[in-house]
Amino acid sequence: MSRLPEGGSTVVVAVDTGGTFTDLVSLDPAGSVRTLKVPSTPEDPSQAILEGLARLFPDGVRATLLHGSTVATNALLERRGGDVLLVTTAGFEDVLEIGRQNRPQLYALEPHRPPPLVPERRRMGVRGRIGPEGTEIEPLDRDAVHELLSAARDADAVAVACLHSYANPDHERAIGSLLAESGTPVSLSVDVLPEFREYERTATTVVNAYVQPVMRRYLGRLEAALSPADDRDDAGPPEGAHTDHAAGPARGISADRIEVMGSAGGRLPIGRAMREPVHTVLSGPAGGVVGAMAWGRAVGRDGIVTFDMGGTSTDVSLCPGRPLRTREFEIAELPVAIPVLDIHTVGAGGGSIARVDAGGALRVGPESAGADPGPICYGRGGRRVTVTDAHVWLGRIPPGAFRAGSHQLDRDAIAGPLGTLAEQLGTTQERAAAGVLEVATTTMERALRVISVERGFDPADLALVAFGGAGALHAADLASRLGCAEALIPPAAGLLSAWGILAAPPVKELARSVLRPIDDPALPGLRDELVATARRDLVDEGVPDADVDTEQWVDARYVGQSFEIRVPAAGSTDAWTEAFHAAHERRYGYARRERIVEAVTLRAIARGPSRDLVSAEASEYAGDRGNPSAATDVWMGGGEDVEAGRREVAVLPRRDLAPGDRRRGPLVVIDASETTWVPRGFEILVHPTGVLRLRRTSG
Repeated sequence: MSRLPEGGSTVVVAVDTGGTFTDLVSLDPAGSVRTLKVPSTPEDPSQAILEGLARLFPDGVRATLLHGSTVATNALLERRGGDVLLVTTAGFEDVLEIGRQNRPQLYALEPHRPPPLVPERRRMGVRGRIGPEGTEIEPLDRDAVHELLSAARDADAVAVACLHSYANPDHERAIGSLLAESGTPVSLSVDVLPEFREYERTATTVVNAYVQPVMRRYLGRLEAALSPADDRDDAGPPEGAHTDHAAGPARGISADRIEVMGSAGGRLPIGRAMREPVHTVLSGPAGGVVGAMAWGRAVGRDGIVTFDMGGTSTDVSLCPGRPLRTREFEIAELPVAIPVLDIHTVGAGGGSIARVDAGGALRVGPESAGADPGPICYGRGGRRVTVTDAHVWLGRIPPGAFRAGSHQLDRDAIAGPLGTLAEQLGTTQERAAAGVLEVATTTMERALRVISVERGFDPADLALVAFGGAGALHAADLASRLGCAEALIPPAAGLLSAWGILAAPPVKELARSVLRPIDDPALPGLRDELVATARRDLVDEGVPDADVDTEQWVDARYVGQSFEIRVPAAGSTDAWTEAFHAAHERRYGYARRERIVEAVTLRAIARGPSRDLVSAEASEYAGDRGNPSAATDVWMGGGEDVEAGRREVAVLPRRDLAPGDRRRGPLVVIDASETTWVPRGFEILVHPTGVLRLRRTSG
C-alpha cells in the first residue's frame, strides 16, 4: 500500500450510504485503494461518513468527496419532505390530483391512491396563459403573483409549473423571479423538466421541491462539517453541526470538493444536487450499475444483469451492452420523469425480517431490521430472524468471518427466535432457516425475471454480476435458476456501489420538447444549441473542455402515436428518420416509412472522463497463494447425492486466491466486505482482474 500524500486535494473518497452500512472507497494519486464499511446512522447519515473518514484516515486528509445518498429517496418513501407551495396556471391546480387514467389496483373494491405531496390548500393558480406553440394567449397577472409572497414565505419550498412552459418559459420565469423575493427556494419546471406532458412535468417539479429542504439541510451540514478550517472564519464548529463530528477539520479531515451521484449514472456538483435533488433519488444504486458494467467488461462480458443485495433491499438492472435508462419511473407511487438508470427494486435484503402470516405462510420482508438494531447475530438488540441470521445459522457466514473478523457474530443468540419461528412452521430450525433463504431468493428471482425474460432477453446470453454485502451468498442459486451463463463476484463486492461512484463520470443532461416534424430544417440548429449548452455547463462545473464528450438524441414517434422511441440524433435529420424507422421495426415488428415522423424532445448529454479503477482494485487482491485457513460446518439441504445434514466445508480467505485458481464447491470464500457461498455443483475460477467467476461444474 502506497503512503498517502500529505496536504492538497490529492485523495478521492467515494461514500455510499446504505440502510445498514456506509461504504467508503478511497483512491490516492499512486493508484492505491483503501476500503472500509461502518454501520450507517439513519438519524443523520453524515455521522457515519465522518466516522468512516476518521477511521480511514486517522492522521487526517484533505480530499474530494463523492457521495451516493439515500436522503432524497427516504424523504419520499417516508413522506417527510418539505411543505411545498405549488403555483400553476389558473384552472390546472388539480393536475397532481387527477394524474393519469392508470389504475394500479384494477380490481380493488376500494382502491387507494396516496395523497398528493401538495394538499389542495397549497395549490395556487394565477391568471395567464401560454399556448402549445409558445404564443401568449393571456398576459400574466403579476399582481396575483405578488399576493402569493406571504404564502411562499410560510412554505419550505415553492414549485412552479405553468401550462406549456416548455414552449415558452416567460410566464414561469417571471413567477419564479417575483417569488424569489420571499427567500424560499423556488423550483421551476423549465429548469427541472422542460418537456411536455403536464402531469409528469408538474409532479417531477413538485418532487424536486419536496425533497429540496431535506437535501439542502443535509448536504449543507455535511459541507460545513468538512469545510477546510482555513476556509472558515474560525476553526470552531459550524453553526448547527454536531459537536462530536464538527471537529473534522480540526482533526485534519476536510473536503475541498463534494459531488453527489446522480440517478442517471453520472456525478453532480453539490450545488446542483441542492438545487435539483430529484436527480439523486436513485443515487446509490446507480453507482452499483456503473461499477458492475466496468467489471463485466473487464472479464469480457458486455451483457450483464446486475444484482445488488444490501441490508434492506435488492436492486437489479439489465445492461445488454450498456446501462438501460428510462423516464417511466415511479418512487412511492410518485412519477419522476427525469432520465434514470432502469433499476428494479424489491424489499429483500440481508436485514429483511422473516415472519409467519395469518394463513401460516412464511414471509420475508419488506420490513427490515436496518442498521439499528440490525440482525440478531449483530448483538445490537435485534429480536426477529433475518436473512443474515439464516445464513449464519446454516453456516454459510462463519461467525468469525464478519468484516474480516473485526466483529464476532453471535450465532447462539439466533437459537431462541429461530426456534420460535420453526415451531410456528412445524419444522426444525435448520429447515426454517433454509425456508427463509428460499423465500428471499424466490423474491429476487422474480425481480430478475421481470427485467430480463419478460423483456425478451435470454439469460443464457448474460452474466449475473452479484454485489452488495449479501449478493455473493445468493449468486450461485440465482444464476442457476435464471439460466445465466455465469455469476461474477467483483473484488470488494460489498462496496461496489461506492467503487462505481468513484469510477463514474461527471454528467450534464439537457432536454427540450420541440414537437415538430423530424425533417424541420430548424431542428439541427436547436440540437447543436442544446449540445453546446450542456458542454458549457459541464465546463463551468470544472471539467476541462477537451475532456468533454457529447451525445445527441431525439425522442421520436409517428404522428398520432402517444409514446416515443429514443434514437441517436447525430448527422442529418434523414439519418434520424431512418434510425427511428429501424428502431420502431425492432421493437414492434413493423415500420411505416410513408408516415410523417415527429420529433418530440431533443436531448443532449455532456460527459466528462471516468476513472479506470480495475487495475487499481486488482492490486488489492494480488498476493501469495495460501492454504485454507479454517473450516466450518454448513447445513446442506439434501439432494440426489447428499443427505440433509451438516458437513465440514473449507473456508478460504479471498486474498489467498491467485489468478487462475479453480476451486470446487461446497466452500465459503470470505472477504472484508462480503462472503461468497459456493454450493456443491459449482466452482469458482479466479480471473486475472480478481473477479471470481462462479459456474456450474461439468461433472
